[in-house]
Amino acid sequence: MPPEHLLQAYADAVHARDAEALLALYHPHVTVYDMWEHWQYDGQQQWRGMIESWFASLGDERVQVTFDDIRTHVTPDMALVHAFVTYAGLSASGERLRTMNNRITLTLTRSGDGWLILHEHSSAPAEFSSGKVNLHRPA
Repeated sequence: MPPEHLLQAYADAVHARDAEALLALYHPHVTVYDMWEHWQYDGQQQWRGMIESWFASLGDERVQVTFDDIRTHVTPDMALVHAFVTYAGLSASGERLRTMNNRITLTLTRSGDGWLILHEHSSAPAEFSSGKVNLHRPA
């Protein structure tokens, strides 16, 4: 299975607010450099706490995740995937409430005929003078 399929599984799990499905995409010893709050999460259990908190904070909202400008480099045992990702908050009726963009880099390791995320790094550019993070990518 091409590593890009993992991105669709990620988007589907987030939209469903299915923590177990999302965590199943991660290697047990994953290291995540998330953009928010903490410098890093070590292991699936630490990452579980962040994911469960995120989903609980949504109330009746959903999050639509889309990826673009996806680039991959695949070897027999590992893959590198990087892309721009848009997170769109949706009301219970499906109305788009807000969006933000990140850059994401994933290091994947083989697992059977698929892939698991061994390392995830998300970021966004910061304005040099103010340090303010820009969460809206120009069109």
